[in-house]
Amino acid sequence: MDNTRNALSLITYPLERLVNLPPQLNQTLTDSLLSYQNVVDENTRLKEQQFKAQTKLLKLAALEKENIRLQALLGNSFTLGEQLLSAEVLSINLAPYEHTIALNKGSRFSIHKNQPVLNINGVVGQVTRSTPMRSEVLLITDPSHAIPVQINRNGLYTIAVGSGQLNQLNLPYLPNNSDIQPGDLLITSGLGGTFPQGYPVATVKTVTSQPDKPFAIITATPKAQLDRIRELLVVWSDSTPIPLLNPSKTPTPQSNEPD
Repeated sequence: MDNTRNALSLITYPLERLVNLPPQLNQTLTDSLLSYQNVVDENTRLKEQQFKAQTKLLKLAALEKENIRLQALLGNSFTLGEQLLSAEVLSINLAPYEHTIALNKGSRFSIHKNQPVLNINGVVGQVTRSTPMRSEVLLITDPSHAIPVQINRNGLYTIAVGSGQLNQLNLPYLPNNSDIQPGDLLITSGLGGTFPQGYPVATVKTVTSQPDKPFAIITATPKAQLDRIRELLVVWSDSTPIPLLNPSKTPTPQSNEPD
């Protein structure tokens, strides 16, 4: 019977394999699906981690640039000679023929009307209004703004007037034969009492003579790059100390005498 049993086992083996095949296939398919799902989940998790890492890198890059700007501002506060206070831009109004910005510091930091405002590149404008929490600055490109300037190369005085465009100032009061040329640096002249002398204002861009008119057409490009300002400096031209930190209230002295 052993030989018969062995012969029958050889005949029935394929049938046994065939009967057991569906459960095995099901288990294999289940394992494959689970492995695939694990790979998909892992891939999704890694993509999220990569996205978060890239976002952090972008933030670090922005912080690095901001740190460079703040260091430049801090360096200027020791080299310009006047007392300075750094402030950040809260909002910008660039409506046609009206260029103003709002700063995050105001009269509680002793900021007052007509104070000069600049950045690390040059003059930005002047304070026109100050409240305890914020102040408003009129940019030098506003059509209503005019600033006395001096050509650094030869000392020639003139006035730079806002054009209503962020990248242009006009110099409407120079005769056709004036000694001015493209590339000349314009600095504050100190006349008028608002802006201290010597701050960069703009670089002469074009000079067009008008033989039939008394004045030439002269344009200049502001040095302050007004389309990308963020941190600014408010200038005091005198030596009166100002609170550079958030001022605190002075406590009222209490009497030790009995009532």
